[in-house]
Amino acid sequence: MSRTITEAVTKDTRLCMSLSGRPSNIGTRFHNYLYDELGLDFVYKAMTTTDLASAIGGIRALGIRGCGVSMPFKEACIEHVDVVHPSASAIDSVNTIVNEDGELHAYNTDYQAVTDLLRRAELSPDLAVAVAGSGGMAKAVVAALRDSGFHSVTVVARNQQTGSALAQTYGFEWRPDLGEARPQLLVNATPIGMADGPDRETAHGLPFPEAAVLAARSVFDVVATPPDTPLVRMATSHHKTVITGAEVIALQAAEQFALYTGVRPTSDQIRRASEFSRS
Repeated sequence: MSRTITEAVTKDTRLCMSLSGRPSNIGTRFHNYLYDELGLDFVYKAMTTTDLASAIGGIRALGIRGCGVSMPFKEACIEHVDVVHPSASAIDSVNTIVNEDGELHAYNTDYQAVTDLLRRAELSPDLAVAVAGSGGMAKAVVAALRDSGFHSVTVVARNQQTGSALAQTYGFEWRPDLGEARPQLLVNATPIGMADGPDRETAHGLPFPEAAVLAARSVFDVVATPPDTPLVRMATSHHKTVITGAEVIALQAAEQFALYTGVRPTSDQIRRASEFSRS
């Protein structure tokens, strides 16, 4: 049953939050929808910061239960937490912080979400893959591809230092641009296509050349806002297999929800919360 206005927030209400360079309402609406449906005394608020160390210190000092971490903080936050769990340490990237009585535990639920979606889409591990990006989300994607059996993967990133390091870590190739290559699976793990993102730097807001998108069999865009990015729209209109960032964010948020509350929502609850978050 929904809480009334007068009892919605009390001194006992537990606070969860997110830190992002570009905060959105998706996580806020997703988590608060489920708190309300499940009758949990929690509230969720999206935030940003220019002082990451102080922001994470505030999680500890104020007893904030959990924090979702998005670009550009996924790697930089590691030095400020106490315990880094295998899901985060394996890729040196954090998307979830849980406060256990003043001890900050770091996880990465993106990795599991990507792995689950690759399996659901029944994509052959023999596909040639290009992953655009070399940040925290790209790490989760590349690790999930490797652990799902994909063996022909190229990291496409203009930053040679981070791009080549990411590729080398997982035994793959790096190149600064896709060039004339035409992989069968394209994965965007950059902000290109995001609302207010750096689309003006690319043709038609695409992270890959249009010819490469048309030649691909499948497209996976991790950008969740909006869910119908230029890449997703083009791939859908040409009847490609498409995995969207909306799917990623729903699965990873459900895992975060379970870590924060100890309650695991059902598949139907996750679906409805995801639809509400984008409405």
